[in-house]
This record gives sequence, C-alpha cells and structure tokens, in this order.
Amino acid sequence: MQHTPGMMKWLFTTAMLATGSLFMRPLAQVTKTKTSSQQMQWWRDARFGMFIHWGLYAVPAGEWNGRTDYGEWIRNNAQIPLTTYDKFLQQFNPTKFNADEWVSMAKDAGMKYLVITTKHHDGYANWPTATSDFNPMNTPFKKDVLKELADACAKHGVQLCFYYSIMDWHHPDYLPRRDWESDRSTEGADFSRYVSYMKAQLKELLTNYGKIGVLWFDGEWEDTWTHEQAKDLYQYIKGFQPDIIINNRIDKGRSGMAGLTKAGDFVGDYGTPEQEIPATGFPGVDWESCMTMNQNWGYNSHDNNWKSAEDLVHKLIETSSKGGNYLLNVGPTAEGVFPQASIERLRDIGKWMSVNSASIYNTQASPFKNFRNGYCTQQAIPSGTRLFFHVTKWPEDGNLQLPSFGNNISKVYALADNKSLKYTKQSFGNLISLAEVTKQPFATVIAVEIKGKPIVYAEPTIDANASIFTDQLLVQFGSKVPGSVVYFTTNGKDPVSTSQQGRSVILRKSSVVKAAVFLNGKRISEIATANFDKVSPVAAMDLNLTNGGLQFASYEGRWDSIPEFAKLSPAAMGTLANFDISMKRGKNDYGFVFDGYIRIPVDGIYTFYLTSDDGSRMFIDGKPLVDNNGLHGEIEKGNDIPLGKGFHSIKVQYFQSGGGDNLEVHWKGPGIPKMRIPDVVLYREN
Repeated sequence: MQHTPGMMKWLFTTAMLATGSLFMRPLAQVTKTKTSSQQMQWWRDARFGMFIHWGLYAVPAGEWNGRTDYGEWIRNNAQIPLTTYDKFLQQFNPTKFNADEWVSMAKDAGMKYLVITTKHHDGYANWPTATSDFNPMNTPFKKDVLKELADACAKHGVQLCFYYSIMDWHHPDYLPRRDWESDRSTEGADFSRYVSYMKAQLKELLTNYGKIGVLWFDGEWEDTWTHEQAKDLYQYIKGFQPDIIINNRIDKGRSGMAGLTKAGDFVGDYGTPEQEIPATGFPGVDWESCMTMNQNWGYNSHDNNWKSAEDLVHKLIETSSKGGNYLLNVGPTAEGVFPQASIERLRDIGKWMSVNSASIYNTQASPFKNFRNGYCTQQAIPSGTRLFFHVTKWPEDGNLQLPSFGNNISKVYALADNKSLKYTKQSFGNLISLAEVTKQPFATVIAVEIKGKPIVYAEPTIDANASIFTDQLLVQFGSKVPGSVVYFTTNGKDPVSTSQQGRSVILRKSSVVKAAVFLNGKRISEIATANFDKVSPVAAMDLNLTNGGLQFASYEGRWDSIPEFAKLSPAAMGTLANFDISMKRGKNDYGFVFDGYIRIPVDGIYTFYLTSDDGSRMFIDGKPLVDNNGLHGEIEKGNDIPLGKGFHSIKVQYFQSGGGDNLEVHWKGPGIPKMRIPDVVLYREN
C-alpha cells in the first residue's frame, strides 16, 4: 500500500494513539448509557434548530461530468477517485464566510441551537485538527470555522452542536472501501486504528470549543461499526462533557431513516427521523426530524426545488405538535454564504416565530389525536394547561371547532395580539368565533387556557383483524373516557343514544360501521367510521411444485423509483431461499426482483407487509398488492388480500439508492401471527 504524506501522518498519529501517547481515557468513569431527563430539558424546550452541511463538497456544487443532481455524497455517488477529490482542498477558499451572520440568521429565524458538520463522510475535518492534514489549514482559507462559530454562538445565545460521521471515505484505516475504489487497496488497513483516530478527533472537538450541546453522529450503518464500540464511544464522550446529548446514530439500533432506535440496549438519547415527520410521532420518546429546504443537504447550485416558507413553518408546527424537534438544514456555498433562497425562508420563518414562538418553545405534544384545522401544542401553566391551536386551514364559516375535552375553559385569545375571543360550549367540542381575529401568514395561533390537565374526549377506536373478511368478522370498540358508553351502527347512520351499545359486534355482511362516545346520555366525541367488506377468496393455481425457494434477478443502477426491470439486463440471476438482499447489502445503487409462489395453508384473509429502504412493491397472482415505492427511509406498508388454500404467485421488486438498505417481507393470516414469511412456504418452478 502506497502512503501519501498525509497518510503517513495518519499512521504515525494513530500508532501513538494506540499506545496512549497523545491522549488518555478521561478520568471520569461513566457507566450511564442515557442522558438524564434534566440534562435533556433545554433541548426539548428548544424545539427548533439549524443543521449546516458544509465542506469540500460545496466546491463542485452538485455537478460532475455533466450530471447536476449530486450533494454531499458526490465523491461516492459520482465515484470520484481520492486523488481527484483531494484537489478540492486547493479550491476551498470561503472568503465570504461570516460566522456572526450565520448564527444571527439562525437566531432571527427562532432557532435555539446549531448543528454544524465537523466531519462528513468524505473525511474532511472542518477544523485545524492535529490528527490529519485533511483540514482547513491545507486550503487557501486557513481558518478555524468551529472557533468562529463557537464565539458567535456564545455571543448570540445559540447552543453550538457538532455533527460527526463515523463513516470515512478518506482515512486509510477505515473499512470497508467503496465497491468502485480500485485505486485504494485495503492492504494494511486496521479499523481499530481508525477508531483511535476518531476518538482523538472527538477529544479535540470536546475540549477546544467550550460546551457542546449535542453530538450528532451519522454513518454508523456499515458492518465494521458495532454495538460494543458504540457503548464504549458513548462513555468516552461523556467523560469529557457529561451533560452532552448524543443522538441514536452513534449505535446500530436505528430503524433506517425512520430514525427510531429499535428495541434493545442501544445507546443514544433521541431518535432521528430523516426527511419525514412520523405520522403519530414517538410518544414517550425524544426525537428530532432533520429536513432539507430543497432536495440536498450539501450545496447544489442546480437544486431549485425549494420548499415554501409556509410549508417549512407548517412542518415546524407539525413536528412540535407530535412532541419532536425540527432540525432544518442549510447548505452554504463554497464562498461561505447561505443560498439566497435559504436566507429568504429563514427570514420568513423568523417573522412568524417573532409573533408565535410561545406556541413552539417549552411545549409538549398535542393531547388530541386530530385537530381538523391544523395542529395543537400544549404547555403546563400554574392554573392548568395552555393549549395552542395552530390554524393552518381557516374554517369557511369563521367558527373554529375544537377537539372535545372535559375541562372548563378559563381564557381564549389570539396569540398575535392577546385579544380575547368568544366561544360557545358544546357537548362534543367548543366553538370559537374567529370574527375578531386577524388572520396571520402561514398559521394563526389561538390560545385556550383550561383548568387542570386535558381530559380528552377522543372518538372511539374501531379495531378488527382486517378490513375485509370471508365469513364473519369481530369488530371491537374502545374508549378511554371513564364512565363512557360507545354507541354504534353498522348501516352507515350516525349513532345516537338509542343505537346499539357495547364494545364489540360480529359482522356477517359488508358494513359501514360508525361509533361515538357518550357520557350521561350525551355524545361527547366525534364520530369514528370504518368500512368492512365481505369478499370471496382468490382461487389458488392448479400447480404441483416441489422446489423450494425463489428465483431472483439483481440489477445495478441509480433510480428514484422502481424502474421497469423487464427492460433492463440483470447483473446476476439465480435462486434463493427467501427475499434475501444480503449479497448486495451495504452497497449502493442496486435492485432485485424475486419471483416464485407462496403456499397458502387455509382459505382466509392474509396481510402482507413490505419494510424497505428504499422502495419496494409486491404482486400476488400478478396484481399489485403493496406499494412501498420511492426514495425514503426504512418504512413499512401492508395490505390485506383474501386467498384460497394452495399456490399463488408472488413477486417482490426492490431498489436501493444511497444510504442504508433493507428489505423485509412479513405476513399474517388465520392462525399465523405477524412474522417473516418462512422459507417452507416459498416455491419456484422446476
């Protein structure tokens, strides 16, 4: 293996690290694997932060060899040789960088903390690290970005936080290499030496720049990084700054881009959904949704697909209403300035926050499942609870219908001008007149102060094993309101106090079921509705198959959605026991098609699930059943189908494009709990 001068410095440094010559483990002995609730509180109260992706990838500005859709992953996705990428060092001279301006824009937008990429996957360090030459001191810039940001954050009262990538495409000891890196041998590479190097860099970050609020890790998904290494690193970091908050991407438990740590003894203080806001949030769990303003994290001069300021404000509100933080990204240019479109959006968000920030800061998730006109946050006050209703959909009749609750109202007012408002008490939701309210840009906030904690009169749940059935179906109703009664109908009519009551009903024909919660003979909830259809099983194929497993074809390419695989040439073909992508796992830009048959044990309703990162699609008997297509993190989608006993064809398509990769295929049915489809029911033709 040939070593450049920079590589020799790395090898020398990490050799000294291994012997303890450059640092020793912190004296503090840390055994905790979670930050205390008290230490987390400032972050929970903040709700809103700025993410900044900035490094050498800003130089090509998203363009390489005629393609213009790259971002911070450009070295990997454009397959740029290391010697070529290193030349960006001499082109990186952000003379217009002004830390005070960056932090001022964050503060004026209402952001309480700032997370800057100290080192992204390309390995470039955004500070003058002693561990390598791959840093600003070897660019024409020759300044310490982090020091200037630390000073500016201290001046403006914004908490400085650091992003750090575990994955490193530059360091000679990091493994694995990219598939296409024929110019970089792995001979002599030692991952444990890389870990020592990483610790040395983190020590610099944690000892040279004052109090750091959050260490935001990324790039943990490759097999060389382990759970045990994560636990050790977590404790190592806490030895320097015991109060620091560390995201769950330090460990291996993240459930794809959905960001929630899976069950288990995983370290990390909060979940990190990416580019999405979970449908119901993560009740009882700290989480933060990170999101771009356009398509890319790093600067791309061709990316004009900007989200509107209104959309961004709505996403901030929605995230807060579900109990999460919102980390909004900016990708500065190679000159060191924010794109003009980012500046404009930050300014507009700031205008809204200057009037309405009380409805975001120090708030908790909405107590209500739904609010038809927007979103709700809540805040404990000495006399009870303050509910903030963010009206993003103005009611046509000018009257705002609140969700139903059992508390007495003590005050109602518009947050923008503190003007008191009239309201009418109803049996299932108070009505507020907005006639005197000045409609605000993006969202108008109505504050409602109530006595005590919210007593929510939620609509009842309507639960069944599936939305279709072949013979009969048990439907169950639920309500958490003490002393309440659920009245329901099965003919589509609204329930009244003379309708059927109870907690369950057995359906024997297709029905529209409606249910509502009643208390003391009066309806106190909205009406819940569910449709259930009686169907006949799809007949099985007349086959006699004996060969187990599936046929597969793998493909190579980069797509935003599932391509027409039939028009492409496979890179490989063969047979597998199950829907298995392990031969490609950890690689980028590939696809699979699995074809075969599934043996259904008895007539009945079956539910099939696809969990994938990125897109997937399932067909049963040639017809689409589950569509989980598109670029996204690891999410699950499912659907029900009536199947007759015997063989049915099954096809699953899958593609992966950058980042994590995963495909899981599950089912449930009569007598079968939800589980991975077992090998024994999968067959292929001779």
